[in-house]
Amino acid sequence: MLACRALRKTYRTERGEVTAVGGVDLDVAAGRFAAVIGRSGSGKSSLMAMIGGLSRPSDGVVTIDGTDIWGLSDDRLAAFRNTRIGFVFQFASLLPTLRLVDNVALPVLLGDHRGAGEAYGKASALLGRVGLGAYLDAYPSEVSAGEQRRAVIARALINDPVLLLADEPTSDLDEQTEIEIMDELMAVNRELGTTLLLVTHNLSLAEQAEQIVHIADGAVVW
Repeated sequence: MLACRALRKTYRTERGEVTAVGGVDLDVAAGRFAAVIGRSGSGKSSLMAMIGGLSRPSDGVVTIDGTDIWGLSDDRLAAFRNTRIGFVFQFASLLPTLRLVDNVALPVLLGDHRGAGEAYGKASALLGRVGLGAYLDAYPSEVSAGEQRRAVIARALINDPVLLLADEPTSDLDEQTEIEIMDELMAVNRELGTTLLLVTHNLSLAEQAEQIVHIADGAVVW
């Protein structure tokens, strides 16, 4: 479902070119839970950004569900990213002036392919799925960090993505909340069949995955 070939990312700095990701090949089957591990600065987040259509590779190909995403025009890439990929970032990234239900419905409303009634109906259902059915009208500042992260998972699922990308989704959470968020992500993978790619430096989290990819100095080492 996900295939990366010779994926490379270099940055130009005052000291010359820096290679963040150097020629990575990666395959993840549909419905699989895969984890990418490595130390800080190993290239994990740069790899995730290229896979997610957020940062253009210096070289190489990313294919998701049969689509070469970096061969798309900017508009088509934005539409693909909105409808086919779900994101759970390190921080909650909810808009503070919108209610939780508004935040979750937003990707549908921006995509302009379904009506507001359908968008809010599904957003409410998803918030209920992640245990936030009583907080539809709450603002992000009115709920805990763990509840905010649950809302982000709901938002990531609003367009039925084929791929869910989770970049250090529990790094700022306490141990119990970390367990709860990981349980929720794995439930999405198991029950909905959504392919899950987790980026983490936490080996204990990665060991729950079906596939582990270790990145060091921008390359796959095992």
